[in-house]
Amino acid sequence: MKFGINTFLFASPFNQEKLHLLKDFKEMGFDGVEIALENKGDFNYKEALSMLKDNGLECCSVCGAYGPGRDLRGSKVEQKNAMEYIKDCIDACSDLECDLFVGPHYSSVGRAGFVPPSEKVEQWKTVVKNLKEVCKYAGDKGVYLAVEPLNRFETDFINICRDAIRLIEDVGSPMLKIHLDTFHMNIEEKSIILAVLSAGENLYHVHASENDRGAPGTGSVNWKSLRDALEQIKYNRYIVIESFTPDVEIIAKAASIWRETEKSSRDLAVKGLKFLKGLFA
Repeated sequence: MKFGINTFLFASPFNQEKLHLLKDFKEMGFDGVEIALENKGDFNYKEALSMLKDNGLECCSVCGAYGPGRDLRGSKVEQKNAMEYIKDCIDACSDLECDLFVGPHYSSVGRAGFVPPSEKVEQWKTVVKNLKEVCKYAGDKGVYLAVEPLNRFETDFINICRDAIRLIEDVGSPMLKIHLDTFHMNIEEKSIILAVLSAGENLYHVHASENDRGAPGTGSVNWKSLRDALEQIKYNRYIVIESFTPDVEIIAKAASIWRETEKSSRDLAVKGLKFLKGLFA
């Protein structure tokens, strides 16, 4: 098992001034880095790749930032913005020698409300159509898109693994995969084991975070169930710590992080990594 760290724990945006963090991530003991790319060209991709390699790291994934205005089921302008952003991130993956772009690619985060079933059907058709186009672009670049179900407070569209499976079936592209997050699963799934088993070979990415968004191993997430299920499907890709602290104010506000769960972002990362390495030892 390989372990990575999401840059949102330390910076927003992750830009040229933050590239020095890559050395810190290696010192903490991580194998890879998940770079949250908020806007095209936030940093020099070639320089970042060189620094990753110099520190014995790899870019395990690029993480999408779907704020207002980027929405594959939104207005025509929002759809266009989202499509352009997704293609920019796919290009970034290619430049960073990374084969995976992860996140809630289907909608802007925070869009959650009741809509009539007929409207939901139309939204679904729109997302499927748009994902078919970007998956073709991704296929030409050799980059997979992994769709992340979010909890009910962050989206009304894809909440559980079964939703993601249906989306993959409807899009019908080998480039579309599944990304599961323990924080969201802990809220929405009846069983973490069953969610992972149902994803099976389509599971390409796992985010590790506690029920309070803190360090893995410090809360109520059933980590042994996750481990057993991942071993059963022979999962051999990355587990990435995606947790948050109030240190990064923009992300803390977006993720409703109002209190400290650890003394610092570094403490959270190191503690979480130690737990995960022990869990899968």
